[in-house]
Amino acid sequence: MYAPLEGIKILDISRVLTGPFCTMLLGDLGAEVLKVEMPVKGDETRAWGPPFVAGESSYYLSINRNKRSITLDLKSEKGKEILLKLASESDVIVENFLPGTVGRLGIDYEAVRRVNPEIIYCSISGFGQDGPFKSVPAYDLMMQGLGGLMSITGEKNGAPVRVGVALIDIGAGMYAALGIMSALMVKKATGKGQYVDISLLDTETSWLTYMATNYFATGKDPIRMGSAHPTIVPYQAYPAKDQYFVLAVGNDAIWQRFCTAVGLTLENDPKFITNTDRVQNRESLNEILYKLFLEKNAQDWINLLQAARVPCGLVNTISQVVNHPQTQHRQMVVEMGHLKAGRIKVLGNPIKLSRTPPQYRLHPPLLGQHTEEVLRELGYSDELITELRSKGVI
Repeated sequence: MYAPLEGIKILDISRVLTGPFCTMLLGDLGAEVLKVEMPVKGDETRAWGPPFVAGESSYYLSINRNKRSITLDLKSEKGKEILLKLASESDVIVENFLPGTVGRLGIDYEAVRRVNPEIIYCSISGFGQDGPFKSVPAYDLMMQGLGGLMSITGEKNGAPVRVGVALIDIGAGMYAALGIMSALMVKKATGKGQYVDISLLDTETSWLTYMATNYFATGKDPIRMGSAHPTIVPYQAYPAKDQYFVLAVGNDAIWQRFCTAVGLTLENDPKFITNTDRVQNRESLNEILYKLFLEKNAQDWINLLQAARVPCGLVNTISQVVNHPQTQHRQMVVEMGHLKAGRIKVLGNPIKLSRTPPQYRLHPPLLGQHTEEVLRELGYSDELITELRSKGVI
């Protein structure tokens, strides 16, 4: 089956999460991804755990399918020489080192352009390749705080809360994939490559959307509101008799249906008729709703509300999500065979293409699994490969 990125070669010298997530997405779409890792240790996430599956980190397994792995000491001259040979045959390079690192190693954009003028070179970093903070190391937790997300996440009078997954890293990886795809379109039309500069802070700032424009409009910082929404009411999690569920009354028509379904005669109350009214009288409305919802179990409310076409749902655990019939139907859980771990489950690609769907060809590779194979493709003899291994280059 033809794949959208079939024939595109990506050299991935990134590690941990944001770069590998980007290249996994591109690999799912048919790109040939070669992952370059440190000899012996490999990508740091190979050691992140527990849990491990037959010695393989579940973290690493989650973001590295559809790649081949080669080990290479990029600090050695021979290692740099091999990398530049690989770069000369690649369409894209992805890296997420601290700005300046690839320059010191002699494998930055300018160095690669000398061997491949048409290269698309993508750098992902905390703050971008320029500006006063460019050299500051960054982790997702740090960025969630510095970028404002934690200031609006958590209960009103509680501590700032980290989102439960490394959302900023993942988002930057998605933007990197989008930037690379855009650059590939330009290359197809003009034959010219370019530099793609992706920042975690830029990613998070762009996501502030209506929260930032609320500040622009009022001059006031948005605050933490738990699961509630600053401009829609009721739109949050509520405790039922047995557990929490979420309710999303997104417009006034839904409000009318909601009131009828739950037996409240509030649809014509001047305090609650419009969403603006409900936002202004949030506390008095919630006082009524909190008391009401404690009368039934969450699933009973959901059955009643869904029958009235009112958006709502349980607050599911991860196990409930991955085993949900809709998740299963949409093929968002994929089983793959692995050389060491046997049958493993990973999450599927959310991009659904009718003619060229994502493909799951290669399991997350063992460390250096394809080193000799790749070097032979470059023309290295078995004797030279043995010598490189004995010197720690591979």
